[in-house]
Amino acid sequence: MTAKYEIGNCVLELVEGDITEQRVDAIVNAANSRLAGGGGVDGAIHRKGGPEIMAETRAKYPHGCPTGSAVISGAGRLPAKFVIHAVGPIYRDGQHGEPELLASAYRRSLELAVEHDCRSVAFPALSAGAYGYPLAEAARVALSTVIDFLKNHGKPALVRFVLFGTPAYEAFVKVLQELVGADRVVVESG
Repeated sequence: MTAKYEIGNCVLELVEGDITEQRVDAIVNAANSRLAGGGGVDGAIHRKGGPEIMAETRAKYPHGCPTGSAVISGAGRLPAKFVIHAVGPIYRDGQHGEPELLASAYRRSLELAVEHDCRSVAFPALSAGAYGYPLAEAARVALSTVIDFLKNHGKPALVRFVLFGTPAYEAFVKVLQELVGADRVVVESG
């Protein structure tokens, strides 16, 4: 299943799958502030990309990355050129700046992609796994932020959300349809 929404010359795409297999210019990693590797998306990217990703982030960013921001490295053995390590917030109750920090992590990731001439970027659902951000709320922040960025900057040409599992995919499709109108989202099976 794929859902697509066009914004000018850009495409916002939602798919269910494995982010480490995406053939895009940059893959976004759901990193922790220490850039120390971990479980979920972070662990999968480091396992598949190899130790050179960790070696580069340690050398370039010895103090890590603050929540709400992102840094960039090479992609090691992954099919992408870059990994953008984005640090989303740990969800408490939505009243401690979580939406702003989450939006900021997406924005900074897109800025880094544009600065490095990436035409395609694949995102996971930042903060929606181990960090406990409710899926629909995380989707609303993610999609609103990306849509605004694409409207204002006209690039990257493709932003793909690679969602782990059908519930995550369906939650993102539902929120995208609410944000832009169901008739403007093309859903393809297969």
